[in-house]
Amino acid sequence: MTPAGTPLITLLTDFGVGSPYVAQMKGVILGINPQATLVDVTHAIGPQNIAEGTWALLDVAESFPPGTIHVAVVDPGVGSNRQLIYAEIGGGRYIAPDNGLLGRLAARTTPFRIVALTEPRFWRPSVSNTFHGRDIMAPVAARLSLGLEPDQLGPRLAELRQLSGTEVSILANRIDGSIRSIDSFGNLVTDVTAEMLSGVPTDERAQIICDEHETQGIFKTYADQPAMTLMALVGSSGFLELAIVDDSAAIMLGVRVGTPVTIKW
Repeated sequence: MTPAGTPLITLLTDFGVGSPYVAQMKGVILGINPQATLVDVTHAIGPQNIAEGTWALLDVAESFPPGTIHVAVVDPGVGSNRQLIYAEIGGGRYIAPDNGLLGRLAARTTPFRIVALTEPRFWRPSVSNTFHGRDIMAPVAARLSLGLEPDQLGPRLAELRQLSGTEVSILANRIDGSIRSIDSFGNLVTDVTAEMLSGVPTDERAQIICDEHETQGIFKTYADQPAMTLMALVGSSGFLELAIVDDSAAIMLGVRVGTPVTIKW
């Protein structure tokens, strides 16, 4: 909680860095609660890339204090009949479209409460068909930060939508996953967790293959290999990463989110 007793409000979108849309959402929130403390998680989620948004939310969720309100806007279905929801998951409170964006969080921790945002008296008076982040989600977040009871927002729901997609495959001597995100340094973050790698040798017996590129061994730090070397390690988020020491693996290898990754030994 902030010194004034108001929960933090975070913003995660696919609007792009420097987008005026982000400022509009902040303006709406501050117009309702001028004491709100706003934190930008990221606005660099790939356009309409719900899967990338799910991973970003999973990465940051446990870094914020309990009660934080997270507003997530990756919403290719804006203006359609998809629902907007409020959900309490772990210690966090989330406002997002029900399009799978909260699916990974809900898979890790069962939501305590899910509420559909159907009560227009908590929205802006005029609602655009293409900007529900500003006109519905932002004002709801601001009112929640002032103490609004979530059950006033609309009816309760039983479950959240899950995002369909390929999951990690674990076999006897092989793990098949994919690149799930690229960080700001150009490191390729996979969807293979440290737990999945339990029992996998970390020496040269472990082969990590991504597209047509291959490296051996799983290291502890970037400094374990010389500059310009392709290497694998478990990063700070607890997922296997591929990196080129002192350079961008994404640029050097031309690899994108979704590219398959195989670990075999």
